[in-house]
Amino acid sequence: MLTLQRRQLVGHDILLARHGNHISAMRVDRSAGRVVAFLDDGSTDSAPNMITPGLRMPHTVQSVLREDWKFLAVVSGCCTGFAGLLFAAAAALASISGDAGLANMLSIYSAN
Repeated sequence: MLTLQRRQLVGHDILLARHGNHISAMRVDRSAGRVVAFLDDGSTDSAPNMITPGLRMPHTVQSVLREDWKFLAVVSGCCTGFAGLLFAAAAALASISGDAGLANMLSIYSAN
C-alpha cells in the first residue's frame, strides 16, 4: 500500500550530533544527497542524507509529483478535453433538437 509520509533527513541529525548549537544554517543538496551545514566560525560541514544507498525511502507527495508530473499532466489534459467534448455534444444536441423543451433544458440548466 502506498503511504505518503515526510522523509526523515538523516543528515540533519548527524550534523546536529557533530556540532550542536554551533550551526548557523543548514540546506539540503538534493543532487548530491547530502545536507550542508554552515557553522558559526564560517566553515561548512556536510553529511550524507541516507543511511544506506540501497535503502528505499517511502514516497512523499513531492516525490510522486516530481517523478510522475508528465503522466498527471496528460491525464488532466485528457479529462479536460473529455469534459469539453461532452459540453460541445450537449450544446450540439440542444441546437439540432426539434423539441424546444429539450433545447431549453440542455442549454439553460440551473441547479436550484
